[in-house]
Amino acid sequence: MIDHISIAVRDLAVSSRFYDAVLAPLGLTRLAERPATIGYGKRYPEFWLNLRPQMIPAVEGTGAHVCLRAADADAVSAFHDRALQHGGRSDGAPGPRQAAMTTYFAAFILDPDGNKIEAASFPGPAG
Repeated sequence: MIDHISIAVRDLAVSSRFYDAVLAPLGLTRLAERPATIGYGKRYPEFWLNLRPQMIPAVEGTGAHVCLRAADADAVSAFHDRALQHGGRSDGAPGPRQAAMTTYFAAFILDPDGNKIEAASFPGPAG
């Protein structure tokens, strides 16, 4: 349903180094680069960083966040660990969660600009 998403960042160089590391465990790599934007994805850019040097960091607890699919719990944990190693903050350690329809494994991070990003892995079909 959703084709792509963009988030605002104050420093494209800082944010691209952060996201190069954080998105790698999810299989997302840098696919497009322009002077004020960078796109990450698997086959085409699905997650964009847009330079907004005058922006104020996102306020914690705004409720807005982006969830990215992870292949498994190990990828979720690596996403979280890399975020902490590269200047992000935890907003929910890796672990099981209960959603409306199923349980899943996820972690939440805040990037250097306060954007809340989640990585989640959902169970496969029973059987």
